[in-house]
Amino acid sequence: MSPVALSNFVTLALAVTFAAAQSTYPATPLAAKRFSYPTGIPYKVDTDVGLIRGTQLGYNICNSTTENQNSLCQTSFFNGLDDFCLWAPSVPGKTVGDIEGEMIAWCTKPGHGTRLIPEGTLTGVQFIKTPDYIQAVGFMDQTKIMMVEGDYGGEMDPHGADLRGNPMGGIMFSNAWGGQYTQAVEWTNFLGGNAFCLKACDPAGPNAAHFCEHIYDRIGCSFNAPNAARNNVFESCDAENADFPGVYTVDGVVQTYTQPPESLGAITTVPYVARVPSSSNCKTFTSAELFTGLPTAVGGSSPTTTGTSKPTSLTGTGKSNTSGSPTGTAKTS
Repeated sequence: MSPVALSNFVTLALAVTFAAAQSTYPATPLAAKRFSYPTGIPYKVDTDVGLIRGTQLGYNICNSTTENQNSLCQTSFFNGLDDFCLWAPSVPGKTVGDIEGEMIAWCTKPGHGTRLIPEGTLTGVQFIKTPDYIQAVGFMDQTKIMMVEGDYGGEMDPHGADLRGNPMGGIMFSNAWGGQYTQAVEWTNFLGGNAFCLKACDPAGPNAAHFCEHIYDRIGCSFNAPNAARNNVFESCDAENADFPGVYTVDGVVQTYTQPPESLGAITTVPYVARVPSSSNCKTFTSAELFTGLPTAVGGSSPTTTGTSKPTSLTGTGKSNTSGSPTGTAKTS
């Protein structure tokens, strides 16, 4: 082979190698992967290499040996008012928007092999169980789970723009549907602005992907998880289904909202108010009754944001939530 031909061959080979290294999509999307608990979970759910976002930060086989405040467990659980996990940072000082692919599980109850949400973090939570999904919405001191003070956060779900999920390799299980642990394939978790909402849809339901829609990541909890949560109140209720996120009715006509792209700037108005589903059989509890065996928070671990984070996904406006409810402050028109 001539020197010129050899040079061209090497250049082509390097180009192909570089292109392969810069691939975006996995062979199998996270939302298409199925696992049984506890024996059917691999050490890492995301085993793809050479993709743009790199490799999965943590691991998915979690037990007593991984349960500590340095855990990198990325297997989450959502069972009820006293037993759920939030996706939060593994290290302080980074906004949710910067590390949503690397979030790890922080849980309210020992026994899952994860980090534990410190005592006093949660200041009010409403849990509801509907025919098609379970949902927890509440208030918190987000600095106690290593979130930056003033960070208006973002949204985690098992999809993401590259189908690897946020966090990458993050999976969720629940025993809310029949008592046995079942993988919740469709779920969403917004957090920021000292509030959060978590929704997981029954995989046996015909509309799990619609009730746990993931495309409205810029308009927050009030539209993705309509609720009646109140600060300083912990309650568990039965409830009817809300409408699908983004779907609303005006004068008897069903309409679907289209979220504008980020390139158009902040969302300042939304053309409807999401219907809060009616609830029943509500029971209230104290924090001490619900959350036991939790560690105390390490003070001063989360510095104040410098204003570089994106507007809050909880309110959809970039403004702090001062209304006393994590239902959002975006205006309607």
